[in-house]
Amino acid sequence: MWPRRLTQAVALVPLALLMNWDAPEIPTPERRDRDSSALPAAPRPPIVERSAWHADERSVREKPVHVAAVRAVFVHHTHHSGDYDCRDVPDMLRSMQDAHIHGEGWDDLGYNFVVDRCGTIYEGRAGSADRAVLGAHTQGFNTGSVGIAAVGSFGEGTRIPRPMLEAIAAVAAWKLRPGADPGGRVRMVSTNDRSRYPEGTAVDLDVISGHRDGYETDCPGDALYAALPRLREMVARLRDEGVRAGGARTGGKE
Repeated sequence: MWPRRLTQAVALVPLALLMNWDAPEIPTPERRDRDSSALPAAPRPPIVERSAWHADERSVREKPVHVAAVRAVFVHHTHHSGDYDCRDVPDMLRSMQDAHIHGEGWDDLGYNFVVDRCGTIYEGRAGSADRAVLGAHTQGFNTGSVGIAAVGSFGEGTRIPRPMLEAIAAVAAWKLRPGADPGGRVRMVSTNDRSRYPEGTAVDLDVISGHRDGYETDCPGDALYAALPRLREMVARLRDEGVRAGGARTGGKE
């Protein structure tokens, strides 16, 4: 849940940013992506990299930590109001980054990727567009996973924009390690007692899960959580198409 300590910096962030963020975990000794030589099952989608949304690189505390290949995807929402103009998302990202670094004391923006309602994909934590990088998005299960945040709030009855769901699927299909089953389960070990499971507990989770599956929170909202079965089907289809096309096609950059 949202920590009780709120600094002066966080007070400057819009109320919509007060969400269920998680503290980062201590990284494992694994520093290299074991599947780095394997072709991805789906192509890289177009991504707005950090230089394009003007991330504050001077505030980043530590360099990206490379971990093992992505075995699971956690879907989040940011708790922003859903009526935002997509042109304002870069400003929103900079506010989130500031809150995560100066408010929470984290190294950088917690999410690996952020997707808006227009279907634009943004690189979140530094290095995420190039390697498997340790994020700070799902307490206890950051290692070996990727965190994708949908900009908005998705409580029960909220419509999920089709471009947004397609963008989340594109990132998940590309980032999941070769051989992963988007509709399957994966065994992960909790690294933090503040997750749903005590540290050291082995847990079978959906390969594509919601934030609430690993942490006590309503994130990613009832509507987006209910859309996860459809998302898994979309990811599986993209990966099947990628394999048939020979894999490892590279999407453009913005």
